[in-house]
Amino acid sequence: MPGADWDPAQYDRFRDFRLRPALELLDRVPITRASLVYDLGCGSGAVTRIIAERFPGARVIGLDSSAEMLARVRAEPGRIEWVRGNITEWEPERAPDLIFSNAVLHWLEDHPGLFPRLLGALAPGGCLAVQMPLSHAQQSHTLMCETLVNGGIGGSPLGDEAVAAAAARDWVLDSRAYYELLAPHSSELDVWETEYLHRLEGEDAVLEWVRATGLRPVLNGLAGADLERFLKVYRERLRDAYPRRADGSTVYPFPRLFLLATR
Repeated sequence: MPGADWDPAQYDRFRDFRLRPALELLDRVPITRASLVYDLGCGSGAVTRIIAERFPGARVIGLDSSAEMLARVRAEPGRIEWVRGNITEWEPERAPDLIFSNAVLHWLEDHPGLFPRLLGALAPGGCLAVQMPLSHAQQSHTLMCETLVNGGIGGSPLGDEAVAAAAARDWVLDSRAYYELLAPHSSELDVWETEYLHRLEGEDAVLEWVRATGLRPVLNGLAGADLERFLKVYRERLRDAYPRRADGSTVYPFPRLFLLATR
């Protein structure tokens, strides 16, 4: 999310769950060789390092807008190049063989312009590999937006219109729209959706999950009493929507969209 503050430690609390879709996407990337690879929105760098192992002869570049994330990944030595930048302004120095992006492009607008641009930046035969969450229609997200609107004292809104707009924003298209958008420019195209049933542990597990990603616009936009009030009401609503099972776990359905487009 451009311009947002990220908490790497909070993001890593559910590392295995967040890593799995990226690994499943990477496993289906059709190319076997690459000389230049970009991981757009590299975040914690965990996926970027796996990509570098998959393509040992490639120059691998991880790009992210978060200074907090990049400071953490740069502390670990390796051959990957870490670059700070925004995907909306990014242009490769030469045509890459793979552009990989896991759980970041849903934060960016104008997908009808963005996705063909990324595909067009590839070398002939190169692959665009993307995974995005489809969480906008999930209860955890709709309750977030409802709490901003009516979670204040007397049912008044919490925060200003900009915070509510940032939380409600949804730039992800229907999966068929991506197919129609990329098919004319692709030699091969695969688009699919998967819903994971995550078994989360701990008290208020769904709240802790969304704190790392979807809740960032709220955490960055509210402060003081408004933030405390929001978290109190939102926590209660999430407990009702996602009750803990007898064994203490919480089942959290989470759908994701995948696409592989070969130029």
